[in-house]
Amino acid sequence: MNDLASRLRHFINENFLFGTPGDFGDGDSLIEHGIIDSTGVLELIAFLEKEFGVTVSDDELLPENLDSIENLVAFVGRKQAPAHA
Repeated sequence: MNDLASRLRHFINENFLFGTPGDFGDGDSLIEHGIIDSTGVLELIAFLEKEFGVTVSDDELLPENLDSIENLVAFVGRKQAPAHA
C-alpha cells in the first residue's frame, strides 16, 4: 500500500470507524460497505482539500473519484499531477 492509500485508510479508520481497523479492501465501495454516508463524503472532501492541497469541484463528486481508497488515490494523483508537471 502506498503512502497516500495509507493516509486515506488511517483517516477513514479514525474518523468513520472510530479507530477500529476496517475490514475492507482498497477497491471496496465505502458507501456500499456503510463506512461513509453523504455527510462523511463532505468530511472526506475537507480532508482531501486540507491534507493534499486539492480542490474538489461539484462536478467531481462522483463515485468514480471518491467511493474507494483506490478511486481516491487515483483522483488525488490526477489532481496533483498538473502541480508537479
